[in-house]
Amino acid sequence: MDILNIKVNALSANESFLRSTVGAYCTRTNPSIETISDIKTAISEAVTNAIVHGYSGDIKGIIDLSAKIEDNVLYVTISDYGKGISNVEQALQDFYTTKADEERSGLGFTIMQSFMDTLEVSSILGEGTSVKMSKRLVG
Repeated sequence: MDILNIKVNALSANESFLRSTVGAYCTRTNPSIETISDIKTAISEAVTNAIVHGYSGDIKGIIDLSAKIEDNVLYVTISDYGKGISNVEQALQDFYTTKADEERSGLGFTIMQSFMDTLEVSSILGEGTSVKMSKRLVG
């Protein structure tokens, strides 16, 4: 089993890089275009959340992404080392946002849940947040 590990600065430009890289990584299993699109959308949301909420746009922040494919299932973890989430349960609710003044919709986690098979969010205030997701690629 091989594992994809990438560490990038919390830059908006790296959102598309990570989304595309994970999409390309999954093509080895020949998934549908819809499946790849779902994965890329969820990756985009998780990375954007890390940039906007974890680091509040501080480009000195780091985002870690790890991914593996096992038995035709993609497992991906996206972690930041930013502010953390004080109440994960509340943050998982539709339309909850800490950035309403910036016209954020509060649907990031909802989108991740709807496009992936599993979603697990863990966070420690002042230490960061990890988002673990999985998606069956074929079968």
